Amino acid sequence: METTDARRPAARLLTAWGATRLVLLLFALKILVFPGPDVTSDVSVIYRDWADVLRAGTFPLNDVTWQYPPAAALAMLSPGLLPFLEYATAFFVLACVTDLLVLALLRHAGRGPGRSPRGAWVWVAGVPLLGPTVYARYDVMVTAVAVAALLAAGRHPRLAGALAGFGALLKVWPALVLVGMRGRRPFAAAAVAGALSAALFAVTMPGAFAFLTFQRERGTEVESLGALVFHVARHFGWDGEVLLHYGSVEFLGPYVGAVSTAALALTALSFGWLLLWRLAASRFAAHTAADAAFVAVLVFTVTSRVISPQYMVWLIGLAAVCGCFRASRMRVPAALVLAASLVTVLEFPVLFGYVVASDPLGIALLVVRNGLLVAAAVLAARALWRDTAARRARERTAPAGRLSRTPTADTPATAP
Repeated sequence: METTDARRPAARLLTAWGATRLVLLLFALKILVFPGPDVTSDVSVIYRDWADVLRAGTFPLNDVTWQYPPAAALAMLSPGLLPFLEYATAFFVLACVTDLLVLALLRHAGRGPGRSPRGAWVWVAGVPLLGPTVYARYDVMVTAVAVAALLAAGRHPRLAGALAGFGALLKVWPALVLVGMRGRRPFAAAAVAGALSAALFAVTMPGAFAFLTFQRERGTEVESLGALVFHVARHFGWDGEVLLHYGSVEFLGPYVGAVSTAALALTALSFGWLLLWRLAASRFAAHTAADAAFVAVLVFTVTSRVISPQYMVWLIGLAAVCGCFRASRMRVPAALVLAASLVTVLEFPVLFGYVVASDPLGIALLVVRNGLLVAAAVLAARALWRDTAARRARERTAPAGRLSRTPTADTPATAP
C-alpha cells in the first residue's frame, strides 16, 4: 500500500508533463496552430542552414545572425542523431527528450531530507507557459546543462564545474551557475573544460569566435527593459525605426547607442554587486549555489540589451532547481518568473505585432513582463543577501551570549 501511495505523485507528475508536452509538440509540428507569427522558422530555416554549413567543417562566418559560442554547433547538428526524421521534426523531438531529462534530474534532486518535489512541478508548469517557442530554440538544451551542473555541485564539484565550463561554450550564461559554488575545484574544472573545448573548436573549425564581433554590433531589442524608452518616445516624435537587425527585431536610430551603453553599465554594476555578495557571504547552505545562480541569471537577463522569450527557459530551469530545496529563499521570485513567462507568451508570439508597433497594448505587456522580472531580481537579490551575507553584520553587533552556533538542518553553518 505504501508503495502504491509513493508512486501516485510520480504518476501525476509524469501525466502532467506528458499532457502539456504533447500539446507543445503538436504546436511545434504545426498540427495545431499557435496564434501569432510562426516561431518554428528559426529551426526549419536558420538552424538547418547553419547545420549545412557546419557539416562542411566551418562556422557560418558570413552570417551575422550566428551569435553563439562554438559548442552551439553541437545543438545545430544534433538532429543528425535522428536521420530518419526531417531536420525540424528531429530537433523538436530532441528538445522534448531534453525536457524529460531535466524533469528526471529535478525529480531525483527533490527526494530526501531537506528536499522538495516542488522543483519538478515548477519545471512541468513553467515550460508550457512559453508556448512552442521553448521547443523551437536550443535554449532548453543549454538549460539542461546548467541544471545538471547545479544539481551536481554538492557532491561532485568537479563535474559541476566541467558542466558549467562546457555550458559557457554553448551559450555563455551557464558560467554564472558557478557564482555560489564553494571551493576551488568547480572553478578549476570549469576553466579546464572551457579551455579544452574552446581549443578543440578553434583548431578543428575556422571562425569559432566570430560570434564575438557580431554580438558587439547588436542594438536594443524591442522586448528589453531599455526598449521601453523608445516605445514611449515613438509617441512623442522620436524618428528612429524598428528593423530586423542581427537576427532580432531591434530599435535603430538616435540615442539607441546611449541606451545600449547604459544597459551594459547596469550589467557591470549588477555583476559588481554579485562580487560584493560573494566577498561578504559567510553562510553557504545546500541551497545557496542554486539561489545565487538564479539571482545572477536574473540580473543578467533584466539588464541585457536583449530579453528574448527563450531567455525565460533559463530562469524557469534555475527556479526549478531552487524549488528542489525546502530552505530556498526564492519562492516569491520564482513565482514572479512564472507570471512573467505567462505574460511573455502574450507579447511573443501572440501579440508581437502590437509590441513592434509600440501600440499601447504592446507597451503595457512589456511593462508588466519586465516589471515582474525587475521585481523578481530585486527580491531575489535581497533574499540572497539576507540569507548569506547580512548574518555576518548581525553577528558582529549582537551580544556574545546571543550568538547561536547551531548549524542549520541541511548544511554546514559557515563557508570558508
